[in-house]
Amino acid sequence: MIKLPIGLDIDNLIDDLRRFSWEASDTLLYYAQIVKDSNNKINILRNDINEDPVTLADLKVNETIIKRINDKYGHINWQILSEENAKIESNNCNIDSDWLWVLDPLDGTKDFIQGTGNYAMHLALNFKQKPYIGFVLIPDKNQLWISDGKKTWCEKRDGSKYEPILLKNRNLHEMTL
Repeated sequence: MIKLPIGLDIDNLIDDLRRFSWEASDTLLYYAQIVKDSNNKINILRNDINEDPVTLADLKVNETIIKRINDKYGHINWQILSEENAKIESNNCNIDSDWLWVLDPLDGTKDFIQGTGNYAMHLALNFKQKPYIGFVLIPDKNQLWISDGKKTWCEKRDGSKYEPILLKNRNLHEMTL
């Protein structure tokens, strides 16, 4: 069984990450309102690379999540691998660290810019290169998906929860897309 670093409790960690995620949701929804006005889209773009755009929303969520983790858990010896930071400096963290956070602050930036609502924030904590806990925030659907390695569930902003219906004993040939 994997044990968190000394002084950490999985439930408290999930509670903190839940708060950090909903704060990120507020940021993403704020910028999503801005991009609805096509005249404002140019104001939030930070590069004009069509294949890999970066927006103020990407950067702000990146900054918020990293700051919250570092402020709350700065005493823990773990690394944070962020898509946005890796674009700036490819060797900005030790990816071979036992404990590694992996963050994509805005997955689906093109959809975000187009206003489709098909975007999310992804955050995971890996132990020895294997997922330990994971969060997927879908602001436009008011959903925060959480997995603690044992179970997976979805929460709404009001705290209501539901578990997905997972099919067991299915193989790839039986699945339909």
